[in-house]
Amino acid sequence: MTQATRDKPWLFRTYAGHSTAAKSNALYRANLAKGQTGLSVAFDLPTQTGYDSDHDLARGEVGKVGVPVCHLGDMRALFDAIPLEEMNTSMTINATAPWLLALYVAVAEEQGADVRNLQGTVQNDIIKEYLSRGTYICPPKPSLRMITDVAAYTAENLPKWNPMNVCSYHLQEAGATPEQELAFALATGIAVLDDLKGKVDPAAFPAMVGRISFFVNAGIRFVTELCKMRAFTELWDEICRDRYGIEEEKYRRFRYGVQVNSLGLTEQQPENNVYRILLETLAVTLSKNARARAVQLPAWNEALGLPRPWDQQWSLRMQQILAYETDLLEYGDLFEGSPVIAAKVEALKAGARDELKVLDGMGGAIAAIEYMKGRLVEANADRLNRIEAGETVVVGVNRWQAGEASPLTAGDGSILTVDPAVEADQVARLDAWRAARDQRAVEAALAALRLAAENGQNIMPASVACAKAGVTTGEWAGVMRAVYGEYRGPTGVSKSPSNRTEGLDDLRAAVDAVSTRLGRRLKFVVGKPGLDGHSNGAEQIAARARDCGMDIHYEGIRLTPAQIVAAAESESAHVVGLSILSGSHLPLVAEVMERMQAAGLSHVPVVVGGIIPDDDAEAMRRMGVARVYTPKDFELNRIMGDIVLLAEPKAEAAE
Repeated sequence: MTQATRDKPWLFRTYAGHSTAAKSNALYRANLAKGQTGLSVAFDLPTQTGYDSDHDLARGEVGKVGVPVCHLGDMRALFDAIPLEEMNTSMTINATAPWLLALYVAVAEEQGADVRNLQGTVQNDIIKEYLSRGTYICPPKPSLRMITDVAAYTAENLPKWNPMNVCSYHLQEAGATPEQELAFALATGIAVLDDLKGKVDPAAFPAMVGRISFFVNAGIRFVTELCKMRAFTELWDEICRDRYGIEEEKYRRFRYGVQVNSLGLTEQQPENNVYRILLETLAVTLSKNARARAVQLPAWNEALGLPRPWDQQWSLRMQQILAYETDLLEYGDLFEGSPVIAAKVEALKAGARDELKVLDGMGGAIAAIEYMKGRLVEANADRLNRIEAGETVVVGVNRWQAGEASPLTAGDGSILTVDPAVEADQVARLDAWRAARDQRAVEAALAALRLAAENGQNIMPASVACAKAGVTTGEWAGVMRAVYGEYRGPTGVSKSPSNRTEGLDDLRAAVDAVSTRLGRRLKFVVGKPGLDGHSNGAEQIAARARDCGMDIHYEGIRLTPAQIVAAAESESAHVVGLSILSGSHLPLVAEVMERMQAAGLSHVPVVVGGIIPDDDAEAMRRMGVARVYTPKDFELNRIMGDIVLLAEPKAEAAE
């Protein structure tokens, strides 16, 4: 039955930011002029992991996957001529969320805004960083404290701001089943609320529960995804009511934004991604009772590289057509009373409750991080196995690969590339900023921040003071590292082979044979240089190599080229594999190859995987890289076969 009035559309966002604050600002203003109704800021990896643009680990990463923000001047430029009091801004930032929010507040005050009117969210979900994305800094317990410091600060000072976005998006990207995604995300929300209870007035707690939001993923199985969203809304309502005693229905509402699944976007026949994105969008918009409050869509060509403004516009127009040209918003919930939907929702809820019981038995999400990480790696391996075996059909990848070349990808400029000169320009501006600031004020602000952290005080007021004094991102994070320590998360890849060795007999025999000729077990060192925390690919390569009988060495994310080459030397590697998804492959691979040669390891083959354009792949081959793999190389067993050939005692036999 049609409604008397149309529902208000969800917020239209585009996840954007690259190169510099000034260039990103121009992109934001252009997108707003095209009808975007909210901002979604992507920060580069140095900013996400608390390093300034001139830090050694930032080399090659500046401005690649987002915008670099080192200080108040960068944040000021990012939002120039954008009135923050009128904006709804989502900042995808986690470990450094307190700092970026402090900079945002400082800029808003400079604009003359009433900060109590600021609307938006910082993602601020560090737990999923340990499980899937890898941009954590500090250990779990102090990181949880920083999350709730932000929440308590917003309760007092920014009542319209969402202090945390529980992010299940990357859980699905890491292979989570719908039941795991539900349970792990809800367990994160529970951990935060349990800690927050002691930091806010009991009378203010229900309203704070109502300000916790979620950021979810919607995959291609859109009926399942639609049911998952209904399950999320019902389970969260149940948790808020039964665990926390929240009586007001509005505070128990499951409030979520979504980016539909980038994991399912294919490099092969990339024009097919347009249909995938649309179907995934329907999963979070069709059901009124579980409709997203904000939607940001990837661009069709994100499996190839950075999208251009036109590509982002195409995704924005998809949302606008759905919201304004169709009659979707004129009706109540289309699925109420459907026995099929109800049965699937109940099944998902039951599976999630079972998983939540396991997590509760371990002491909650913080205590169960290693368990959850292992479960995700296993689930992702199962997903990839089904694709490899053809049980899960991916059009253009494992079925119907033949087709016409896409005219959309023809010619130069089909994807956006970041000018390498951007990094030098950003570092020059950073140097100028440091030279012009009041160093005494900076040192005093940092001392006050350290004292607040050491004494268990809320770090937000001191962070805002640091922002205004001219402190940099690296300096703020340096204090957090000094007080709380750093952390190295579990890889989820055990040394013991899994029980998924069916179909690997030939490969295991080949590994045994080449190991005999080598005089010891084939040693494969897998490394992730730079700040890229997308570890799914590296984990699956390491796990499959292990199951094939290789002796693997995989330490996880965020290694320097020097550390990887040192591991190759100390482990006497037969083959080295590098995984880089941030676009920084050329400078990082070049440094690894130079260091390999300097260490006398130029005879050890190096293979590289990532989102790598053809021209860059050819450049790496000229550097001496033996093999380059991109997302189209989904057959892990073929890659394993290549590694065996490369490890042969006579390297020329593999050429």
